Amino acid sequence: MNRETAPTDWKAAAMQKRIAGRYAAERRFRLIGLGAVLLSGAFLAFLLFVMVGNGARGFTYTNVAVPIDFKAMPLTVDKARLDDGDADQVIANAGLADIVAFAADEALGDGGSELISENAWKEVRTAIKDDPALLDGETVFELPAASAVDIMAKEGARGELGAKVDALEREGKLSTGIHWPFFRNADATDPAVAGIWGALKGSVLTIFIAFLIAFPTGVLAALYLEEYAPKNRWTDLIEVSINNLAAVPSIIFGLLALAVFINWFGLCQASPLVGGLTLALMTMPVIVIASRNAIKSVPPSIRDAALGVGASPVQVVFHHVLPLALPGILTGTIIGMARALGETAPLLLVGMRAFIGDVPGGICSPSTVLPMQIFLWSDEVDRGFVEKTSAAIIVLLIVLLSMNAFAIYLRNKFEKRW
Repeated sequence: MNRETAPTDWKAAAMQKRIAGRYAAERRFRLIGLGAVLLSGAFLAFLLFVMVGNGARGFTYTNVAVPIDFKAMPLTVDKARLDDGDADQVIANAGLADIVAFAADEALGDGGSELISENAWKEVRTAIKDDPALLDGETVFELPAASAVDIMAKEGARGELGAKVDALEREGKLSTGIHWPFFRNADATDPAVAGIWGALKGSVLTIFIAFLIAFPTGVLAALYLEEYAPKNRWTDLIEVSINNLAAVPSIIFGLLALAVFINWFGLCQASPLVGGLTLALMTMPVIVIASRNAIKSVPPSIRDAALGVGASPVQVVFHHVLPLALPGILTGTIIGMARALGETAPLLLVGMRAFIGDVPGGICSPSTVLPMQIFLWSDEVDRGFVEKTSAAIIVLLIVLLSMNAFAIYLRNKFEKRW
């Protein structure tokens, strides 16, 4: 066939125009994809910038230097009783709160007690418990400031209270440092002593229980469906049900948990036990689906080779298929657990929304979780909780990012390429 009769003339003007159009379309597609990536990155950067900007101050707090002379204002406490289990109550009954308030008025001027937190005396109580010798002399205590004083010290003083804050700063009586109570305390009505440890421990206990229940059950269910279950209408129905459960709104699982675990079984309400069972129900379908996909990715030749050298079907599954599928299973499980860690809707219905002022002591102790703590603080009137809310969000993001990074690490470390 000669050149003139060829069906495609690549040098013809029409063909060159068509090729140029294809290249232009490809460039546009690349630019659109790059724009989508940049837009997503911009949203993430904006989120992190706002959260870090608002929450960084939540990790610090303003303290006021207040000297207390226990010789001039004796605290009638039997030092021998400070080793008892009721030492907190013994010191409180001795009138320590009034002594601290009087010392603040003496050191800071009229109304000085209003410049420190209403729970500042508890810091003095803790110091006395650690060192009873403080009762024999004068000590300068760094007491947490009132919420309004803390905000003005960070944002700039205004009004009459602002003038007092400026005066304290000039006198060197104000200092800002890491807010350790934020990391070691539970929830409180005073932002000076409110912390995330109670909610964080509740989250850890809840997720641990959910993992103990959902992981083995989900993996075993996936192994049975993929390796042993006969292919009939019943297994098809089970597979469809599992896929549908993975898409059910999480609050439905909360309603189910309320009806079954609390109303029927009478388990401890607002506890990590019930919360963990609820999240296990919600996470199990995700684990089953992820585990089945990981098991399917193992080449059939692995099974055939193992059977060929005399391995039993059970040995094939547990000695060859499961170890090779484990990285994908763990990755899906950790991502499912990370999603469960951020859930609040199902836990609302099992009572984990309540104000919990103590760190949970066990799986049946009243508790809340970190996302719920963030929600409760965001609804507080005191402005001091605004930065605490952002700081708690930063902690939650760090935990979630750590879990996702761990999932990526497991996938890259144990992944087999065929």
